[in-house]
Amino acid sequence: MSADATFEAERGHLRRVAYRMLGSVSDAEDVVQEAYLRWRAVDAETIVEPRAFLTRVTTRLCLDQLKSARVRRESYVGTWLPEPVAGGVSGGVEGREDVSMALLMTLERLSPLERAAFLLHDVFDVDYAELSETLARSEAACRQLVARAREHVQAHEPRFHATPDATRRVVTAFQNAMRSGDTQALGALLAEDAVLYADGGGKRIAARYPVEGRDKIVKLMHGIVTKYGWPGGARFEPVELNGEPGWLVHEPDGLESISLAIDGERIAALYMVRNPDKLRHLEAPRQTEQA
Repeated sequence: MSADATFEAERGHLRRVAYRMLGSVSDAEDVVQEAYLRWRAVDAETIVEPRAFLTRVTTRLCLDQLKSARVRRESYVGTWLPEPVAGGVSGGVEGREDVSMALLMTLERLSPLERAAFLLHDVFDVDYAELSETLARSEAACRQLVARAREHVQAHEPRFHATPDATRRVVTAFQNAMRSGDTQALGALLAEDAVLYADGGGKRIAARYPVEGRDKIVKLMHGIVTKYGWPGGARFEPVELNGEPGWLVHEPDGLESISLAIDGERIAALYMVRNPDKLRHLEAPRQTEQA
């Protein structure tokens, strides 16, 4: 197999690693392209395990990227959310949880090394020997990084898992409430401690801080409907976003994405991305994405 063919066989895997590390589709693509250039600069025939080598290169590039990303996010206007991805979800383990908005936001609170250690070991099944080489830390140090990250992640996991039937009921009722502007019906679907996150990036109107609590969310949504007449002429396109039920909302002033984290039979969190820079990859005719 040629060097290019070997890389292309691993491109999807590398994109999945980079997206989980960075929370950005565009940054992940840039990192994978840089990994390709690094790959072309070595004698590929001498690499015994191409996937391990390329994963190591990609991870290190992501760690470098996170240094500048953290500086940018400190000056970000309002709440920062990951760029949403649509379609199927796959990775080192089966399931949707490893790319959920909730997990990606939890990972944001970790140090870059903790984030890399957790993702590589717990999501992509990289053993501690390889993790040690990738992060230039001892195996004992890597075990500590994974343990600290895992403890933090587990503390933010859902209390109850929604059944498929419960998810369908909540999604249908939420869509009906949003289309009709019925904020009382919306409130009935929310957990008492639900949180609404809205990311406008300073480019579109959005709540500057997370809105915490059912009553505050309903009050906010009622105010929007009353003042702006939203949802107005919006068109709701159902789509899976980051492994969770969601919609692309086509509004007169642009595209918006909404996704739900359902805990049991109630909505625990709503994620609304309005920043146009984070939605460009969803505006063109879409094929199923592998996040």
